[in-house]
Amino acid sequence: MKKTLTLSLFAFASLYGANVTLKEVNIEATLITEVAQNAQTSADVADALNKSVPSIDMSRRSAIANDIFIRGQKRDNISVDVDGTKIYGAGPNRMDPPVSHILANQIESIEVIEGPYDIENFGTLSGGLKIKTKKPSKETKGSLNLAFGSFNYKKVGATIGGGSKKVRVLLTSSIESSDQYKDGNGDTLTEQTRKKAPKPNQYKAQYLNSQAYTKRSLNTKAFIALVKNQELQLSYTANRSYNILYANGPMDAMHDYSDIYSIAYDIKKLSKIYKNLNIQYYYSSVDHPMSTMYRNASNMAAMDITNAMKSAMQGMKLKNTFLLGEYKFLAGLDTSKREWSGEYINTTTKAYKADSISETQTRNSALFAQLTKSYGDFDLTTGVRYDISKITNAKNFQEKSYTAFNANITAKYNLDNENKLFLAFGKASRVPDARELYFLKNGNVVGTPTLNQTTNNEVDFGFESNNNDFRLKLKLFYSMLQDYIYIKKGATHNAFYNIDANIYGTEVSGSYYISDNLTLDASASYKRGLKKAPLLGQNDKDLADIAPLRGNIALNYEYKNDSLATLEVQASDKWSNIDSDNGEQTLSAWGIVNMKLKHSVNKKFDFTIGVNNLLNANYATSNTYADLTLLVTGTTDAMLLNEPGRYLYTNLDFKF
Repeated sequence: MKKTLTLSLFAFASLYGANVTLKEVNIEATLITEVAQNAQTSADVADALNKSVPSIDMSRRSAIANDIFIRGQKRDNISVDVDGTKIYGAGPNRMDPPVSHILANQIESIEVIEGPYDIENFGTLSGGLKIKTKKPSKETKGSLNLAFGSFNYKKVGATIGGGSKKVRVLLTSSIESSDQYKDGNGDTLTEQTRKKAPKPNQYKAQYLNSQAYTKRSLNTKAFIALVKNQELQLSYTANRSYNILYANGPMDAMHDYSDIYSIAYDIKKLSKIYKNLNIQYYYSSVDHPMSTMYRNASNMAAMDITNAMKSAMQGMKLKNTFLLGEYKFLAGLDTSKREWSGEYINTTTKAYKADSISETQTRNSALFAQLTKSYGDFDLTTGVRYDISKITNAKNFQEKSYTAFNANITAKYNLDNENKLFLAFGKASRVPDARELYFLKNGNVVGTPTLNQTTNNEVDFGFESNNNDFRLKLKLFYSMLQDYIYIKKGATHNAFYNIDANIYGTEVSGSYYISDNLTLDASASYKRGLKKAPLLGQNDKDLADIAPLRGNIALNYEYKNDSLATLEVQASDKWSNIDSDNGEQTLSAWGIVNMKLKHSVNKKFDFTIGVNNLLNANYATSNTYADLTLLVTGTTDAMLLNEPGRYLYTNLDFKF
């Protein structure tokens, strides 16, 4: 039996690994494969990751385009890299996070980095994602995926590619849409808003039954072998989303367009020592207008508002790989320019009102290097990165300049062929973004132009055992954050503060192979975050965004032709360690049951049927920290968005 499903060892939690196959790139990171094949209920990468990796939690923003946390960290504290290309969303309210601009059906694998252990990418403070999309091959082949689910969910996805020794091409495309999901109480997104939000923020009658979203995507690649061992790699990805409802925010997204371009030149085997040279240029852009037009508030001229946000990122990266005896050496240069701007306009007249973010540029240049060497049973890797960054703003706010020296070292000890230990130390920094420095609202400078960059000093320890009977992986971490950027609830001017804080926790995952056909899978994570001191005028030392103990357990039965039946439970403890001074609320414990059957008819066709949240539980997983602008209910609490109720789905996969 294939023992590729990653599982975790905790009895009352839920199976993250049932939807995505996990493999280990090394003991301190996780490689997720088969993302496209197993994204059963939408192309939302955040949802797939949340169900796959114990260290990742999801921030529910809508029916699609949700955000992620890695060990309680989000926004610029984690980096997202797609085939070497950096991408940032445009919305300050995380309505289009980076992971929403790449779809599951385009992905070959995702490497999840937990901690400050990536020296190749700018701003990997506390973790990151390295997403690899599908590559073209010489063999002509294709696939067609049809998906249907509750709430009128529909998806059609197709991939076709092929070529020769000289030229290989690949085309992947998809379209999907869904009506509003219903929570365990039977309320749609607009009904949740009607029950919880003030009248001006509720939806107009004609939009109560609107679709939740429509999403179209295209990814195309061409790899051209100009001469032996040299290849030109061209890539373009387009994402087009329309009319996305964000029920617990004051605005909805009229559309969300992104374009990602990449051109790379790769040379292998230059000499016995010089193994690889890769140079890449990339450009990504996002157009993201948010509007009140669906809400009652837009009937009032002063509230008929669109916040038209745009972002762009371009950069160049040069990487060189050498083999110096028993040493593997990587050296490179990384440069980038991030642009971000937004303006409030009248939705009806299109007249300019004011800037939300005046055009801001963040320029970065960096040198990085990494050395790997084995000493008997010890494997040692050390990396360094030196960053120089400069931030300028069109409104003549003060320029900001930062330098940072990032470094890490990881030691792995192979006790034997089945058991390993690792110990890692890392330091990384990230600069403030344009929202944190310069965001404007109602004429006030909500940003804080004097912010320092944030630095994370972290230690990680882990153990892994892998044998014929079981597989177990345990990780512990302690993160010390200096000048962590934090927002204060209710502040209308300079709302962002630098604070010191600590986050610590553990993640455990494992598999027990009951028989050749039956496997027990489980995983769990726990973390705790504390400020060293409360914000001025406050008393709460709890750090926001730190989800409670969560986990999974699943029973998997594999039978003929790699077919698989899964029964799983996902569960969370009560969320009671909250930053109540800054908007978080106590959330109840929850547990759900999921079932899935994936049946392979033959090598060319398989189908999947399943049900999520079988018992139709009503629950919320995302809290309400003031870092997000959310609607206020009848009290002073921000509006929670409940998760979907019972969800039935089927997928049909054809290969040719």
